[in-house]
Amino acid sequence: MSMVRNLVAFMTAISGMILTMGNATAGAGQPSPWQLTFQEALSPVATEQHIFHELLLWIISAISLLVLALLIYVILRFNKRANPAPSKTSHNTLIEIIWTVVPIMILIVIMIPSLKLLYFGDRIEEPDMTLKAIGYQWYWGYEYMDEEGLAFEAVMIQEEDLKEGQPRLLTTDNAIVLPVDTNIRVLVTSEDVIHAWAMPSLGVKMDAVPGRLNETWIRIEKEGMYYGQCSELCGALHGFMPIMVKAVSKEEYASWLVTAKEQFASNSAPAMKFAKVAATSAE
Repeated sequence: MSMVRNLVAFMTAISGMILTMGNATAGAGQPSPWQLTFQEALSPVATEQHIFHELLLWIISAISLLVLALLIYVILRFNKRANPAPSKTSHNTLIEIIWTVVPIMILIVIMIPSLKLLYFGDRIEEPDMTLKAIGYQWYWGYEYMDEEGLAFEAVMIQEEDLKEGQPRLLTTDNAIVLPVDTNIRVLVTSEDVIHAWAMPSLGVKMDAVPGRLNETWIRIEKEGMYYGQCSELCGALHGFMPIMVKAVSKEEYASWLVTAKEQFASNSAPAMKFAKVAATSAE
């Protein structure tokens, strides 16, 4: 990862300035108006994803410019007026070798950091804690696997009930509270259909498949509120099952655990809360 970072560091800075020139910068934890780039990377996996994206951006830009230059050259050099007596050459061994070998080399250059990133984001050997996300039609449930009995559901808050500063379609009644600078294993599954637990700022998009337990990990580097959504077409209310993560200090997280165990000890099923969401959306 460090080799790729060194190779594309200056390119990342230049491309970032170009893409955000005259527009709002990428949001931290949520989308921003007129945003062109990704949301700010606030986890190691998201940072590596951005670096890999910048590498691919420069590779595909170079390929596009090369093809454009060759096309312009052919149009100008080999049109009927400039070349009234065309060559009858039908084969060129050197060119055949070049356009076979060069694409293979490009794919190898892409493959190496791609596989490194794939394995880097797959799982973590020694997590500090484990969070389980369960997809339902259409809301998310969460279990803190290291804390006995700590589980709750998170249902989207309707627009008319939002408070000032709460983003529409992204705010839930209960937030996932997680500590910063902590290696967190995330287990993702579903109780009905296929969902997808996606948090752009944290570099996570993991399918929630019934009967299967998928695994990934996050390490939040900055305190704040982060938002995501289900990214799988899971049914009629697919767009109404957001994800809200509140990242806090380790001290604040320890304090929250005490109150959360009491708050969610007798937590009722979300059926009544979700009935309002379904009724409103049906209208």
